[in-house]
Amino acid sequence: MIVVTGANGKLGRKIVEQLLKRIPARDIGVSVRDVNAAQDLKERGVRVRQGHFDNSESLLHTFEEASQVLLISSHSLGEVAVRQHQAAIDSAKKAGVRRLLYTSQMFSSATSHFSPMNVHAATEELLKSSGMAYTSLRNGFYAASAIMWMGDALKTGELIAPEDGSVAWTTHSDLAEATAAILTEQRYEGITPNLTASEAIDMDRIASVASKVLDRPIRRIVVSDDEYRNHLISRGLPEPMVGMLTGMFQASRQGDFSHTHPALENLIGRSPVNFTDFFKSSISQ
Repeated sequence: MIVVTGANGKLGRKIVEQLLKRIPARDIGVSVRDVNAAQDLKERGVRVRQGHFDNSESLLHTFEEASQVLLISSHSLGEVAVRQHQAAIDSAKKAGVRRLLYTSQMFSSATSHFSPMNVHAATEELLKSSGMAYTSLRNGFYAASAIMWMGDALKTGELIAPEDGSVAWTTHSDLAEATAAILTEQRYEGITPNLTASEAIDMDRIASVASKVLDRPIRRIVVSDDEYRNHLISRGLPEPMVGMLTGMFQASRQGDFSHTHPALENLIGRSPVNFTDFFKSSISQ
């Protein structure tokens, strides 16, 4: 059995849908906080159990009989996330899971300015020291985040953000398809190559794409890190979130997210969705 944590989330649900195209529903289990939100999966024959990173007993129950577990990274930040991942790894080992997979990200690094990379790096060290067979999925930067970083640009016509660098924006759908292939075909051991789209673009290019698709100007305005930070604080965002958002631009300026690799294309058997097509579909929803 393959068990997917966080299966009510955007990436987790897409992965389960891809698994259902490949293997019988009875061979799939999900670990979710809210079992009611996964009722549709239960009706289709998927095993649905409640699991929470802060409750080891619930994880043991939801990992029961699993040969593989896909651990989708926590939405928590910093040490809280690392502690939750450690609990999930320990529970998987105790449950007798043969192989553990984890949704890391490209340029996982303990020294990155972008704080989630620090969590991914720490978690990868936990996986290495667990003694379990593992695969760490070095996912490209989620394209959906680009829409968030655009802020109010679609309303105001001004994309205001610090200086940045190119990012290999990659869709959840492509990554879900690739993850299902890795799970069912037993692909990759250890750390994967970067699973990215075929191109990396910066905010100037994003503004250009948005202008063309919307048929109205979206102007890119560069501000200092301090100006951006103060803007986020004025909106009431907590300091850890402010640091994370600002850190993304600092990391991208260093080229942390600019490297592309054909691994994703090879896994899904076609070109990954490019940013223009992603943006078109996003604004039409």
